[in-house]
Amino acid sequence: MKAKKNPKLSIFETFKTKQDQLTGEANRQRSIIAHLSTSTNSAAKTRTAISRRIAEDHGVIWKNIYSGIFRDLDEVLLPLGIVKEGGRLPLNRGPKALQEKGVPFYELTVEGLLIALSLNEISEKENILHQFLSKAKIEEKEFQESLQKLAKIIPKFTYYLFEKYSKAYCDGKIEKLLPFSLANLKKISDESIIIQREFLEAFGNFSNKDKEKTLNFLRKIS
Repeated sequence: MKAKKNPKLSIFETFKTKQDQLTGEANRQRSIIAHLSTSTNSAAKTRTAISRRIAEDHGVIWKNIYSGIFRDLDEVLLPLGIVKEGGRLPLNRGPKALQEKGVPFYELTVEGLLIALSLNEISEKENILHQFLSKAKIEEKEFQESLQKLAKIIPKFTYYLFEKYSKAYCDGKIEKLLPFSLANLKKISDESIIIQREFLEAFGNFSNKDKEKTLNFLRKIS
């Protein structure tokens, strides 16, 4: 299958008339990345196995989504370097040529792990973050240590940063996902991040009484 000339990651793409609803392509790509981020068995990472699992999760027939999964892998995720072929599994039956060549299975690249950290549908991200940080070769040790600490004490904010970063890449605001550095992360800073920083700085100077009042107020509105 011929790859797209300019493949684009569509994990944040929504319908023009329904801005709060992800497109089918966006959902498929997110499901593929989420599945590969948590699967450890090679046999569960072939095109057919991925299609079966996603179909099961969404209550559809796997053969009906197989072509879409095939297309997303071959035309988007592989060319962009989000996914790579992890190896091939031997076949005991079927066409001889296919038996000799085997069936490919897939795994996430370092870039793919970064994207996985931005997906809300993945609830347990600690292991993915550990894998990413161990492979990303982040030169700024203090930056990496801060990410690890923030992920433990304010995980939603930490993974929100990954989401904003990944969306900036999908929107073409940053050309490459790597290197993941403080300088590149600063490029995607927006008002929401500035507001949260302002709150943290102010909160640190509150008295214990004011901290409790503020927390009670936030609990009531969230």
